[in-house]
Amino acid sequence: MRHILSLIAFAATTMPIWGESGTTAYNFLDVPVSSHVYALGGHNLTIIDDDINLVEQNPALLGPEFDHQIGLNYMKYIGSTNFMGARYGQGVSERGAIAVGIQYYGYGNMTAADADGTVTGTFSASDMAFSATYSHDILENLRGGITLKYLYSKYADYTAGAIAADLGVNYYNPDKGLSASLVLKNLGGQIKQFNDTKDNLPWDVQLGLSKTLSAVPVRLSITAYNLRHWHLPYYEPADKNYANSELVEKDKFASNLFRHLVFGVEFLPSDNIYLGIGYNYKMRTDMSTYKRDFFSGFSAGGGIKVKAFGIGVALARPHTGATTFMVNLTASLGELLK
Repeated sequence: MRHILSLIAFAATTMPIWGESGTTAYNFLDVPVSSHVYALGGHNLTIIDDDINLVEQNPALLGPEFDHQIGLNYMKYIGSTNFMGARYGQGVSERGAIAVGIQYYGYGNMTAADADGTVTGTFSASDMAFSATYSHDILENLRGGITLKYLYSKYADYTAGAIAADLGVNYYNPDKGLSASLVLKNLGGQIKQFNDTKDNLPWDVQLGLSKTLSAVPVRLSITAYNLRHWHLPYYEPADKNYANSELVEKDKFASNLFRHLVFGVEFLPSDNIYLGIGYNYKMRTDMSTYKRDFFSGFSAGGGIKVKAFGIGVALARPHTGATTFMVNLTASLGELLK
């Protein structure tokens, strides 16, 4: 227990050390690696399931019940962007567990040009995240965890690096089907800059709650994020039928409230199957200046586990010109070797 408290104290001190000056970068950290989470709107801190990929959302979801589990993830994002990664976790004691992971974010080839706009060729851009997680059961129903991350970016011939930490706690009552979490995400800062401009990490405070209904096999989830800032204005064309219409700022109480919230609903016919749908109002309104339809902001997916293996898929459509797809695979080596 003292080890996790020491790590939390270290990570918490990085906020005042690196401060808030500069621009925000490393926004790839906001993209989930779990298809289960992506199906429920892209943010969820409270799903209790036998899936190592969930740990990326909240380190307190890791536990000794993970029996030498491997998780793989792949996401076909917008355009030529592809994300993929792997994670491994196992228990190390009756109350503790560890995990390691690697994530790659590739953005394809881009056109290179000089200061005059003359095309000089192409270049590639990518980000990588290396992570190590430790969790510990503080009480019977309360677990804490920490994830330390090294972030590496390479855009053409330029590179940058950063160190970040996620701190999380989860309360889980299986008798009541209740799970609640608090997570501090992406605390830290750059240790190597692209140039003279310092980039901040998108650190965040998040809260989550999930409740499985007793009368029907349904689990409801609500996640609050971007809690550092109340005002999250967005812009819409004054005339939606005119492409070059003036943009109007939207910053009312209701829109700010719902741009902080993500909703998820799951149907759970058995312990090994789920079907889920999510709604992310911020994702929908962020696409206000693009052509969107009814499905913008919604996501859906499902998963199944058969013996030691699991598979999950999810789809989302931020706007009419982009459909994203994610797939997860898991394998519990401990079950295979029994």
